[in-house]
Amino acid sequence: MCNHETETEAQIYLAEKSLTRRHFGSLAAAIGLAVSFAGCSGGTQTNAQIPASPSASPSSGADDLIKSDVIIDTPDGNADAYFVTPNSGKHPAVIIWTDIRGLRSAFKLMGERLAKAGYSVLVVNPFYRGVSGAEMEAKIASLPQSEVRSYIFGFARATSAATNRTDAAAYINWLDGQNAVDTSRKIGVMGYCYGGPITLRVAAMFPERVGAGGSFHGASLVTDAADSPHLGASKMNAEFLIAIADNDDQKEPQAKVKLKQAFDAASSSAEIEVYTDAQHGWCPPDSQVYHEAQAERAWERLLVTFGRALT
Repeated sequence: MCNHETETEAQIYLAEKSLTRRHFGSLAAAIGLAVSFAGCSGGTQTNAQIPASPSASPSSGADDLIKSDVIIDTPDGNADAYFVTPNSGKHPAVIIWTDIRGLRSAFKLMGERLAKAGYSVLVVNPFYRGVSGAEMEAKIASLPQSEVRSYIFGFARATSAATNRTDAAAYINWLDGQNAVDTSRKIGVMGYCYGGPITLRVAAMFPERVGAGGSFHGASLVTDAADSPHLGASKMNAEFLIAIADNDDQKEPQAKVKLKQAFDAASSSAEIEVYTDAQHGWCPPDSQVYHEAQAERAWERLLVTFGRALT
């Protein structure tokens, strides 16, 4: 879930843990956010091929990665995204859908971390129809907290299962045209909060191309609708990791059961787990409820899943 109730629960959780904003700022700095944000962005590229040579790349550094802000043509316009890959060789591709706060520095860092593990990673802006990732990040930083939710959800309402399909098709097509992508390997998909259900939908929509997925504190994975994301399990050909927030499970204890039933019925492999003491939003390192230990455990399980299914 990602609603007003979630925000209230986060504040209660922080109060119980005595985690003040000052403490959170120190934590973020400790894991390298403050130092690394300035180096996240490279030059902007269009749908043209990203150079494979580090000397010709928009941005490359001591971490042996090529980093580029890119623009991808879609049926609904130009989508901004962040592409990061090891500076040599071909690698399995992974698409990351962000949480409800969109494409920003923290997610670029997460993409870089995954690239260091041997993947060509595209971190997308799900709200490009209305706002760029950079514009949203700056706007959220300037708004009073009370106005952030209404601002964000205005853009989220412009997306749907139909736009998830057209966007994913454009992203996959773009990735398959990159020299750094090993097209003989299947693609991985990842999503956080708002992006969680998108990963299930995309895996069901493109079973011939998507081989693994990860949903972290995904919102509305199980609904009463005929097109509920969990019902796509029967159409997938992918291994999944579904990491559920503790407080989400408390509100919807049957969701994990229905997810397991759906994947079992489809004879599909899925690791479905509730992460104890992890609140909705616990994975991104800039989250106010970031839980380092559980976020690291979820990340390690993701690498195991991707390693098995993609490499």
